[in-house]
Amino acid sequence: MAGSDRLMRAVRFHEYGDPSVLRLDEVSRPQRGEGEVLVQVRAAGVNPIDWKFRSGQLRAFMPLELPHILGLDLAGTVSEVGPDAAGFAVGDEVFGRGQGAYAEYATALAHSIAQKPEALSFEQAATLPVGGVTAWWGLFETAGLESGQRLLVHGGAGGVGGLAVQLGRWKGAHVIATTSTRNIDFVRSLGADEVVDYSASRFEDGVHDVDVVLDTVGGDVTERSWRVLRKGGILVSAAGMPQPERAEQHGVRTSGVQAPPAIRPILDQLAALVVDGKLKPLVGERFPLAEVEAAHRASETGHGRGRIILEVSD
Repeated sequence: MAGSDRLMRAVRFHEYGDPSVLRLDEVSRPQRGEGEVLVQVRAAGVNPIDWKFRSGQLRAFMPLELPHILGLDLAGTVSEVGPDAAGFAVGDEVFGRGQGAYAEYATALAHSIAQKPEALSFEQAATLPVGGVTAWWGLFETAGLESGQRLLVHGGAGGVGGLAVQLGRWKGAHVIATTSTRNIDFVRSLGADEVVDYSASRFEDGVHDVDVVLDTVGGDVTERSWRVLRKGGILVSAAGMPQPERAEQHGVRTSGVQAPPAIRPILDQLAALVVDGKLKPLVGERFPLAEVEAAHRASETGHGRGRIILEVSD
């Protein structure tokens, strides 16, 4: 079907660059394929990988066809259901990982979304897919975190780190988290047993015998983390490439976070924890879709709380 009813607003960039290259365009709605649904997006999450794509940092090994619509985290209402998209019907409220979520409509694979509980707002639900799945897979499937172990989360106030702190606490780990001065009380309220103000001290001077490090910061923080691990411990990187040779030198292990192809079971678990009051979605700053440039500039500071949200439609 052609016509104006098949058009939508979407944020695209036509060339790599700073946030000013983001444009709100009118484009055709995407066509859902086999195993996909078309979602009318109500809220979309802004992830660091979004602006890394936009800036061109990742184009050497993940080139994009331009113009490109960004966005992975979404929450909204199912508009169309494709063949083999089992478990969903038109009108279902869903959340999960889609393609091109900075738009009024986006496609998503059926195994990458889940039913949104009524207790969650669209904005809350949009904070969970990337951050929640990264934290869950990194802590439990990759590191095998167990009750009683010592967990260090770098970036404890962020979109991944804030959920990781809560999940570690729920699992029964002793949770240590790094954050800035202004977020100390906030991170402690999430369940951290110890909070290290990285602007006032070096975490490696006081933290030791850690079983699991979840690194959401990268760079120099990764290099300084090797020494806080106990022998046989593991550093899970969500902000860079694993360094097996450095891990071997320190008698520890390392891994990146490779999410499973089908994330619906994890999304269901996260939603259940939220409904049970065990996990709090962390909605950060909110921006209308038209103010996406400001949203990216805020995300690039690296000092926000929770997940920045684009409010796409009412």
